[in-house]
Amino acid sequence: MQWNPPPRPKPTTPPRRSAGDRMRVAVTGASGLIGTALCRSLEARGDTVVRLSRAYNATALDGADAVVHLAGASISERWSDAHKRVILDSRVQGTTRIAQAIAQLDRKPRVLVSSSAVGWYGDRGDEILDETSGPGRGFLADVCRAWEASADAARAAGIRVVHPRTGVVLSPLGGMLGKLLPMFRLGAGGRIGSGAQWTSWVALTDVVAAFEFMIATETLSGPVNLVGPTPVTNAGFTRALGDVLHRPTIATVPPFALRLAFGAEMTAELFLAGQRAVPRALERSGFGFRFPALESALRFELGVAT
Repeated sequence: MQWNPPPRPKPTTPPRRSAGDRMRVAVTGASGLIGTALCRSLEARGDTVVRLSRAYNATALDGADAVVHLAGASISERWSDAHKRVILDSRVQGTTRIAQAIAQLDRKPRVLVSSSAVGWYGDRGDEILDETSGPGRGFLADVCRAWEASADAARAAGIRVVHPRTGVVLSPLGGMLGKLLPMFRLGAGGRIGSGAQWTSWVALTDVVAAFEFMIATETLSGPVNLVGPTPVTNAGFTRALGDVLHRPTIATVPPFALRLAFGAEMTAELFLAGQRAVPRALERSGFGFRFPALESALRFELGVAT
């Protein structure tokens, strides 16, 4: 399948809201990388943000125009059987709880934006993946399927549900890029294994704009690939980051070293697997990426001049 994107729209910059248009948005996972940036942006636009703690009461959701569900345990810790259960339960139980709670409200929110990830597709080699592509295999794919299905109570109640399948979020404050930066700045960065595995990346700035777009766009529902329009291989990502930082990238991280550190399953799914996902639903709905190219996204998020 060949991906032919539609003509590129202008970058999406939601306007500040007038008093009559302001929304009340409830957010779980508000202290995380995406949650922190999203809450700040919503408040800057004049919206009221309700940051939900893990022990939130359902009454905190009353009167919300939109709910954004971001909470979930980290997948970057070594995958013991116990931690895999935590990864799954934190997503399935958390999503089930919030979906059931808003379904029972007298005044229901118009939309639930409930996170997912491109891990839904599993390891698919060079296959181009859009929202119509079938599910993959493996632990992360199984988690993502159960994660999305856990919002069924909200769907059954007539609430519009959107599942952003998020890729690698570019930010020096966390995520994959935050972990790679110290090594790359020392000139010790390099590709992982062959470097042929695909990386579906997206700038944090575009992630925030996309969440705001998904909240506001009534025609969007179901899975939405939240990735930039130009995925790259791990080797390509490595070269781009090295170029931006003006550091060599001749090293190679051997798979056996990762298996020793993280175990075979985690290495296979997090480091050696890849998804060549494209944002077909977003672009067809008129969303415009501010940073469609990797190098410009890295320069902006890292504050590096051209």
